Amino acid sequence: MQAKLIVTLLFILSISACTERQQSTQTPWGDTFGTDTVSSNAFSLRDILESGEMVVLTISGPNTYYEYRGKQMGTQYLLCEKFAQKIGVSLRVEVCKSIDEMIKKFNAGDADIIVYQIPTSTKGTIPCGYSTNNGKLAWAVRTDNTELADSLRSWYKPEIAESVKREEKALFSTQSIHRRVYAPMLNTQAGIISNYDHLFKRYAPIARWDWRLLAAQCYQESCFDPKAYSWAGAKGLMQIMPETAKHLGLAESDVYEPDLNIYAAARYINELNTRFTDIRNPEERKFFILASYNGGFFHIRDAMALAKKNGKNPRKWIHVAEYVLKLSTPEYYNDPVVKYGYMRGSETANYVSAIYSRWQKYRGVRNASSLAPTDDVPTVYEPHKASKKHRFRLKNVKDN
Repeated sequence: MQAKLIVTLLFILSISACTERQQSTQTPWGDTFGTDTVSSNAFSLRDILESGEMVVLTISGPNTYYEYRGKQMGTQYLLCEKFAQKIGVSLRVEVCKSIDEMIKKFNAGDADIIVYQIPTSTKGTIPCGYSTNNGKLAWAVRTDNTELADSLRSWYKPEIAESVKREEKALFSTQSIHRRVYAPMLNTQAGIISNYDHLFKRYAPIARWDWRLLAAQCYQESCFDPKAYSWAGAKGLMQIMPETAKHLGLAESDVYEPDLNIYAAARYINELNTRFTDIRNPEERKFFILASYNGGFFHIRDAMALAKKNGKNPRKWIHVAEYVLKLSTPEYYNDPVVKYGYMRGSETANYVSAIYSRWQKYRGVRNASSLAPTDDVPTVYEPHKASKKHRFRLKNVKDN
C-alpha cells in the first residue's frame, strides 16, 4: 500500500514538472518561450521575470561599477539597470576581483549576466548586450540561456550606451547640485559666518568639533542653502543622504529643516568619530571624518590599507590622501587589500582640502593653505593669548 502511494506521488510530481515546462512566458518584446533548454544551475529569462531579480557579475571600475555617496554608478551598471527596468525586475550586483573569479562564479550559476566586457570567444558563454566597437569584447550569458541573450540583443542599441554616458556626465556637472550660492561669510569684522551660526554652535559639541569647522563643511556642502539638493538624493544644509537620514531617524519631511539637518549631521560626524578611534590625534582624525562624510567610510579604510602596504603612515591624512587619489586607477583599486573598489578620489581629496582652508580663514589664520597639514606642521592647534587689543568692537551681536 505504501509503495503504491509513493509511486502515485512520483507520477503526480512528474506530470506537474512536465506541465511546468510546457508553460510559456512572454517577454516585453512579445517573444514566447519555455524552459526546456535551461540547465539545472541556470536561471532562464522566465525564471528571472518570475523571481523579480536579475543577478550580475562585474569588476569595479569607473566604466563598470562603483559606489558614490551610497549611489550605485558606472556606465555599464547604469546600462544594465535600464535593461532590468525594461523587463521589470530589480538588479543585484556581485563585484569580483578578477575575470577568473568572475568566470568561476558564472559557471557555478551564481549570476545571470556578466556585465563586463570579456572576450567573445570565452567558452560556455554567448556574447550579447554591450560590446566594444571591434566586437571582440562583450557582456555574456551562458550558452544554455538563449532567451536571455536574444532579449539583450533585441534591446541593446549603441545609442542607448551613448545616452547613458551623457546622463552620467551630466550628473557630475556643477549643475547637478541645485542650490543658491550665499556669501561664505556674512560679516568678517563681526565674525558672523552665516544665518545658522547659532545652530553650528549648538550642535558642534555633539560632533566634538569647532563650530566654525561645521560651518566650513556646511558651506562646502550647500553654500548655506537649506533647500539644496543633489541628483544623488542629498538634501539640506549638510546634504544628508537618504540612507543616512533613515539611519539617524530623520524624517523625509524634516530633512530641509536647518535645525534638524545640522543636528543629524553632527550626530553622523560623532558616529564617524567613534569609528576612527585608532587615529588617536583628534585633530588628525578630523580629516578622515570629512573624507568619509564625502567619499564613504570603507573607501577611506581602503586608502589607509594601501598606505600601510606601501610603507606610509595610515593614520596621517597627508599620507592617506595620496592613496585616496590613487583609488581611481586600476593598479590600486584592483589591489588585493582594497575591498570596495574604485573611488572618485580627487573629489574627496579636494573636498577635505577646501573645508580645511575655509576653516582656517574662519578662524582668522593668515595665509590659510588649501592643503592638509604635513609632517612639519603641527596638527594640534592651541589658542594663543592676544598680544594686542582687538581693532573692532562688537555691538549687539546675538546668536539668532
